[in-house]
Amino acid sequence: MQREIFDVEHDQYRDTVREFLARYVTPHQGQWEKDGIVDRQLYVDAAKFGVLGFSVPEEFGGGGVAGDFRYNAIVAEELARASSGAPAFTLQNDILAPYLLDLTNDEQKARWLPRFARGELIAAVAMTEPGAGSDLQGIRTSAYRDGDDWVLSGAKTFISSGIHADLVIVVARTDPDAKASSAFTLLGVERGMAGFTRGRKLEKLGLRAHDTAELNFDAVRVPSANVIGEVGKGFLHLMRNLPMERLSIAVTAVASCRAALDMTLEYVKSRKAFGAPIGSFQSNKFELATLETEVDLAQVYLDRCITSLNASTLDGVDAAKAKWWTTELQQRLIYTCQQMHGGYGYMMEYPITKAYADARIQTIYGGSTQIMKEIIGRSLGL
Repeated sequence: MQREIFDVEHDQYRDTVREFLARYVTPHQGQWEKDGIVDRQLYVDAAKFGVLGFSVPEEFGGGGVAGDFRYNAIVAEELARASSGAPAFTLQNDILAPYLLDLTNDEQKARWLPRFARGELIAAVAMTEPGAGSDLQGIRTSAYRDGDDWVLSGAKTFISSGIHADLVIVVARTDPDAKASSAFTLLGVERGMAGFTRGRKLEKLGLRAHDTAELNFDAVRVPSANVIGEVGKGFLHLMRNLPMERLSIAVTAVASCRAALDMTLEYVKSRKAFGAPIGSFQSNKFELATLETEVDLAQVYLDRCITSLNASTLDGVDAAKAKWWTTELQQRLIYTCQQMHGGYGYMMEYPITKAYADARIQTIYGGSTQIMKEIIGRSLGL
């Protein structure tokens, strides 16, 4: 089905992103997978192409196109099309940029945004802990006021871009007696601060070129100038940004579905068994027809969500619906497509196998499927 949400300038931008990935990412993807991390210079190169920093105001060196998520969607879609789960451009564009644009004061913007727009400052957000995932109220990392500083202690895990990050937005409990809505504060911890150390670079099933790490904070003195947003409003700040984060995951899911389906259609038309292409067998034909229909339906809903986000009308429930449905579809579709590849679907040299590994996290991070259904269920008065 023909999509209708993009204009000419978006099509031109897609060409730019596609060219960048072909020149700077695809040739090195295999090595980065082995290394478990991408080259930092890639973020600088991406910023020069406008693949990073496009939402940062021009006065800070960015592209000045904040408020149009269609550009974010194009980057995510082209990464999926290129079968590249790394670099973490969607993390920077869709999750970190809103914190730096919407919650920082003028001094912080002047300090951080120019380097962020140039790809020289890589950011991360640290919520998850060994004992606290989707339930943010279980966070134990804490900070107390000491003069003009906050003294931060605790540990975080599963932090995307945790090794590369120059600025980590840490969710810390700053009022142990308050309810969740006023118990947390976001603190900007910068590379080199005493007491801030990185633990293991974690070995993962998929997205292996995207560094994920453990972070430790041992009485780190964070100046009050590094409080992001308002003291005690950290939980509310997180909730505000989650719909966009979940929509970003959904965009990747649907684009990954399309990429996996396209590569499988090509495979089943050329692979023969019993003297005929395996795509001509009714069981395979019907499976693929079903998946083709489901991807089109998911794309229509997702495009409506993108339009709603641009109009500032997308709510958390609609984002939760998009997130769980599209990522579960991604699991089913890639499993089916991999099965049609037979033994070759188990070989890492085939892109469908990498897609299978990379997709597994999609129903987990950003809020698991079960949490998404809980959010939707509550909206029904249940």
